[in-house]
Amino acid sequence: MKSWGGKDEHGSSEGGRFSGCLDLFYLFTMADKWTLLKLAFILLLLTVQTKGCNDGFNKQNNECVDDDECADNGLCGDNAKCFNTIGSYYCQCAEGFKSSRNEKFKADSPEKCKDIDECLTASICGPNASCKNTISSYICFCNEGFVSSTRMETFHPGNNASCNDINECEEGSVCGPNSSCVNTHGSSYCKCNVGFGLRSGELNYTGKVEQCEDVCKIDETICRNGTCSVEDGGHFCACHAGFTNYGRRRSPCVELDCDVFKVVDILGEKHNIVQDHVKQLKEGCVDLSESEDPKELDGEHLLKVLQSIIDKLLSSEVLGDNRKVSTFLALVEEALRLSGPFVATPGTKMSSSHTELELVVYNGSIIPQGRKKLSTKHAQLEVDMEVAAGDPSHHPGFTTVSLLTYSNLEKSADDFFTGMKPHENQSFKINSKVVTVTVSNRDTNLLKEPVKITMYHLEQSNGFLHTCVFWDSSEDGGTWSSRGCSTEESNSEYTTCSCDHLSSFAVLMALYEIEAPFELQLVTWVGLSLSLICLFICILTFSMIRSIQSPRTTIHLHLCISLFIANAIFLAGISKTENRVGCAVVAGLLHFFYLSAFCWMCLEGVQLFRMVVLVFNTHFKTIYMMAGGYGVPAVVVAISASVNSKGYGTNRYCWLNLSSIWSFFGPACVIILVNILFFLITAWKLAQKLTSLNPDLNNLQKIKAFIVTAVAQLCVLGTMWIFGCFQFETNSITISYLFTIFGSLQGFMLFVMHCLFSKQVRDEYANILCGLSAPRKRKYSEFSFSHSSKANASKSTQDTGESHI
Repeated sequence: MKSWGGKDEHGSSEGGRFSGCLDLFYLFTMADKWTLLKLAFILLLLTVQTKGCNDGFNKQNNECVDDDECADNGLCGDNAKCFNTIGSYYCQCAEGFKSSRNEKFKADSPEKCKDIDECLTASICGPNASCKNTISSYICFCNEGFVSSTRMETFHPGNNASCNDINECEEGSVCGPNSSCVNTHGSSYCKCNVGFGLRSGELNYTGKVEQCEDVCKIDETICRNGTCSVEDGGHFCACHAGFTNYGRRRSPCVELDCDVFKVVDILGEKHNIVQDHVKQLKEGCVDLSESEDPKELDGEHLLKVLQSIIDKLLSSEVLGDNRKVSTFLALVEEALRLSGPFVATPGTKMSSSHTELELVVYNGSIIPQGRKKLSTKHAQLEVDMEVAAGDPSHHPGFTTVSLLTYSNLEKSADDFFTGMKPHENQSFKINSKVVTVTVSNRDTNLLKEPVKITMYHLEQSNGFLHTCVFWDSSEDGGTWSSRGCSTEESNSEYTTCSCDHLSSFAVLMALYEIEAPFELQLVTWVGLSLSLICLFICILTFSMIRSIQSPRTTIHLHLCISLFIANAIFLAGISKTENRVGCAVVAGLLHFFYLSAFCWMCLEGVQLFRMVVLVFNTHFKTIYMMAGGYGVPAVVVAISASVNSKGYGTNRYCWLNLSSIWSFFGPACVIILVNILFFLITAWKLAQKLTSLNPDLNNLQKIKAFIVTAVAQLCVLGTMWIFGCFQFETNSITISYLFTIFGSLQGFMLFVMHCLFSKQVRDEYANILCGLSAPRKRKYSEFSFSHSSKANASKSTQDTGESHI
């Protein structure tokens, strides 16, 4: 229970607080009290009047009227506008601004209005103009080199303004003398007139920093080997004697060597076969290098002339010397450089009986770019065209590349390997066609980018090392060398070479000799020594025992002499290849004496034929036999040596090389066939006589034995040379053994057939041995031997006209 002014049941003094308020009220004066009452009355009236209107409305005259919140200008914040609605309002960003999330928002929202960068929209100002952003807007202005159509510095796209190019060249002499102004879209530049240039080397410039000057004064070497002058239309080069710019008067003058077209010295008496063609090349060359106003040449015609020269030289086989090969290749290279710039078509392919050519030419001062591929049947070339063109400052106004393949030049150049420095027991052989590569660039000793040449093998063999080489005419008159060339890829079919210089190229196949084992050397020495001993005994027998001497034994004597000398030379000099001249002499002597042995065999066949067919005059005169046995081989060797002196001696043996081997095997085969023919005819005639009514059986049986012996002799010699055909050009150890064994048997078999199988010779050997063993009866024995021999010889002559051999 509360009591007025007293404490409640808890002892609080609420009545005390009320009495305090009354005390405060009594402090005011009467006037203040009336004022407070008036205010309280007014508030009461207001509360009564507004009671009953919704939010956003005010009660006026007892009506609810919309409250315009936008009357407060700062309600929505910066860069925003307030929009009043019935009973409410909303805020929206002003033009040129945007909110982060909602397009409409309230004043109590965290949204802020930020400036829109209109310049982020591409081409908002149109072409050739730039945009600059401003607060709530942007402005446009023209790029440098352009001006507004309104002539105002800035504009707005809404003004239909555009930026047009300013023609700076209309502003008077902006470039200086000897020059011209070139207007471009939004800019301009200056360039020098034809015949003038800048010392900086620039082609275009702006302003008057540099002045255009006479090019002949700026670069005194612009014509290189000519005199420069400026005329209407530009500068011109008048070339000195021995130089040319191929009729392109603004191009620098390069050397043109017309002396290479002098082939009389290298061809000797055969120069007339190409004299007229070479004269055409030389006249064209001289006209270009000597005339002040040279005429344009016919490139296609000159290439055909060159091919005719190559065909005639290669078909006549006059290039057997390395110096001739060097001069020939220099002629071809210079002729290609002479003809190339005048070829009308960009790409040309031509072929002849001994050549295949592809040539490309690019005319104009612009240097072609990239790599170019050329190909023939036997080779392919890949070259960088900037390398082919050479130094841009000395560009002649054209770029040429040519690839020429020869059909059989490898035969003339297959023996010149002094520049290769082979390993022990190593030799070389050309295994591709020889190709010549030329470009218009004269400086090809060290190329910036190497050329790639793919050459296809003539012999497709696995396991051989192939080496890329070029013809080096500066060493020893001309030799193959691998300097500056490397092998990029090689298989059994082709080899790809990379070379940092240009010349004529080929692929060499490295051959390794099979080292003769000790056993084969032993067989050779022992066998040939035995053969020489047996042949020496035969020579003594046929020359000193008079009882058996006859035309037939004379043939046997000289057969043994030829084989004895041939085997002795073979044993002593077959491998002496260090001295080329000495090796060639050894090969020539072997050629002569082995052919001589075949000729004496042939004479024996003819002698047997005469004995059977002819009744009288069955003997050869000695002079005729000497002419046939030694004269014929001498003529063959003389002809062979004069035609191909390089055919005697190889890198491996002192014998005929493969290109000349048939100068021996040809006559040998003919002799064997003639012998076989005579033996067949003789045997046929002999068979007829044996079946006749009154045959001389004793004589015919002896002739029959002679024929059998002669045929066996032919088989022994012939079999040896069947293997000898391959001994010096192959690496087969089996053939080496067979050749050595049959060669060793020659002297021994002749001794057995003509001496040991002959009873009369055996008897004479017995008499000689008996005379040596009984010296006290020497006088009687010699008398008896002489008397008996003469008696037997007389009887034999009466019966058969031949000895009882």
